[in-house]
Parts: sequence; structure tokens; C-alpha cells
Amino acid sequence: MEKFARGREQGRGRGEGDGEREGEEESDLLKGKILANLFYEPSTRTRLSFETAMKRLGGEVLNLYSTETSSVAKGENLADTIRTVSGYCDAIVLRHPREGASRMAASLASVPVINAGDGAGQHPTQTLLDLYTLKKEGLLENLRIALVGDLKYGRTVHSLAYALALYGATLFFVSPEALRMPEEVKMDLRAAGAAGAAEAEAAGAAGAGAEVFETSDLSAVVKEVDVLYVTRIQKERFPDPAEYRKVAGAYRVTRGLLKENEDLVIMHPLPRVDEIDAAVDGTKNARYFKQAFYGVPVRMAVLSTLLGAGGERRREGEEKQGASKNARGNRRNSGVGEEAPRTLRERTADDRE
Repeated sequence: MEKFARGREQGRGRGEGDGEREGEEESDLLKGKILANLFYEPSTRTRLSFETAMKRLGGEVLNLYSTETSSVAKGENLADTIRTVSGYCDAIVLRHPREGASRMAASLASVPVINAGDGAGQHPTQTLLDLYTLKKEGLLENLRIALVGDLKYGRTVHSLAYALALYGATLFFVSPEALRMPEEVKMDLRAAGAAGAAEAEAAGAAGAGAEVFETSDLSAVVKEVDVLYVTRIQKERFPDPAEYRKVAGAYRVTRGLLKENEDLVIMHPLPRVDEIDAAVDGTKNARYFKQAFYGVPVRMAVLSTLLGAGGERRREGEEKQGASKNARGNRRNSGVGEEAPRTLRERTADDRE
């Protein structure tokens, strides 16, 4: 990943926008490979960074970024689209409004599927670039971080919270009452914290797991944390526009707020609406544009892992192992009147048709 990040890095030191180091790392590692971007929801950074990453690795990209110009507009379901597109490419990047869509797609596809966001569920590659940003800032260990804004529908904060628990972070959840972090996420994090503490005590070492605090008062936590991870209130996720209006503009990070903690690092998965004042962009605290840049090297690393020589060998081994198991199963079940067991993919396909 460091190799891929040697390209264009904005800023010097901990500030942004105060300089630029040119140069882009390129490779022909994935020459001849094709990536299919299937985006059923709008995207700028995720789609373009995956496309840039693939092209910098020598590969090609197919894009579906408007369902209105595809067979989806004619009523084609996701399962059929995935089965079809699998035959045109070597990997699929999927963004979809339904939670669990990528998991379902992966069970049907004949190529790897990368979750680029599934509704209000998860956004794993965003979390990878968030972790990489924190690592580059030297903040990943013993981190105290506030996740701010829409924690109910925000898939980026769901994925990030789980990941940070692995590093023993202290998490402050800052949101309006109506947009609290889902209870199942908080339960998982606390359970991980308890398990990590028990393991650490048994091993006589520091343990993983997150310590979690919850509040609606942003000003109360500014002095307590190293990082503010700010998110927008997602209007498109609200079934009732009146409910959105009640919480719109609930938080706003300004230069005045930064006076409370001059070393505070500000991150944001973007896009933003009005939750971070534009005047913050030029401060040493802003990290969200560099964070967005890191999406390219991180996704280059993901694609290289899946589609490079190591990924190919791993998949070939899995396919051989699966074929061997199926052959043994078929031999055991080849008697008259007996049906050979179906694969998970076949069962899932039948259930959905």
C-alpha cells in the first residue's frame, strides 16, 4: 500500500492544501483484467477511485453508473445482472441501496465482489482508507475518536467502529437522539471490549475492544478526543422528510470550535453538506481531502490482492478444493433415485428465482 501511495500526496506535515508532490505509481500487474463498477446509488469518490486504481494497475473498467440506462430500468433483478456481468469481467464493485446486497451478489457471482456500500449497512473499503489515514497520522494506536452526525444510517461509521474496536480505541458517538448508533453495533462493540479485556488479563497484555461513550453534545467531547470523524445527515435515507428537517444542520465544525483543541484532526468520508465550514479546509486540522486521495492506493492494494498473482493462485486452490469436495459428494450420492447435493450458489439461485 505504501508503494501505491507514493503518488500525488497533498500537503506538507499535518496541514492540507499547502503543497503538492507530483508523481503517480503505475503498474501493469492487472493488464488484461477487467473491473465492473455496478453503482445503483450515486458516487463520486468511491467509483472514481476504484476506476483510477484499476487503470493505474494496467486494467480496464466497465461502468454501470446510471440504472436508467441499463436493463435495471426494464425490471431486471440484481441476481440476473450479477450472473450476467460476472461473465464480462474479473471482479465486480457493487454499490446498492439494499443492505446485504453485496453478500447476496457474492454468493451468485463467479468472480470476486467488493462491497462499495450497501444501503445503511457497511462500507468496508472506506474503512480501510480511514484506517490508513489514521496510520499515516500516527494515531491508530490508543486512539480517542468521536464519530459525529448520522450514526443510524451512516454505513461508513458502522464499518469504522467495528474496525477500531480491533485496535482498542475509545469511541465517542455524537448524534441527535433520532440518529443514534444502532443498538446491535453498540452491543457488538461492548462484547468485543469485554472479551478483549478478559483475553488481555489472561495473557498479561493490553487487549483489544472498544470503550464506548454516547452523547448529543459535540462541544463536550472536542477536548477529549484526537480525531473528529464527521458525517453528513443523509437526507436520502429518511422515509419522512419532516424527520430529516428536525435534525438537518445539527452539527457544524468551525474554526472557532477548533480553538478548543488545536491538535484535533478532522476527517470526513465526504460528500459534506454544511457540517464542516469551508474555512476549516485551509487549517492544519483538515484531513478529509488527503483521506479521499488515499482511496486510490488503498483500492489499488485491494485489487492487487484479489486479482494479482497471489489472488489468482488462492482462488484456483479454492476452486480445486471445492471441485474435489463436490466430486466426493457426488460419488457418495450417486445411487439410483438419489440426488447429488447442490452447491450453496445453486441453492441460493433457486431460492431467489
